[in-house]
Amino acid sequence: MNKKLKTDAVSHLFDAILKLQSPEECYNFFEDLCTVNELLSLSQRFEVASMLRDHKTYLEIAEKTGASTATISRVNRSLNYGTDGYELIFERLDEDHKQG
Repeated sequence: MNKKLKTDAVSHLFDAILKLQSPEECYNFFEDLCTVNELLSLSQRFEVASMLRDHKTYLEIAEKTGASTATISRVNRSLNYGTDGYELIFERLDEDHKQG
């Protein structure tokens, strides 16, 4: 974990996020917390990560998401050399789909 990221304020934010119990609560909290553009950027990165995981090309991803090649490259770097945060979530989502 990036030591610059692990602050009391970030920990407090993550504790708050972990208290959310429904998609509606997430929408309400994140709409208050983030600007529309910030939230759209976060969701775009997650969509890019999902498409990269599905072996889509940069061109396909850029066309579908509107992400720049720089953003796609940054997300790809996180997928390949990051802390496996994306992979953890994708595995849990896959489990939910198998159970549902």
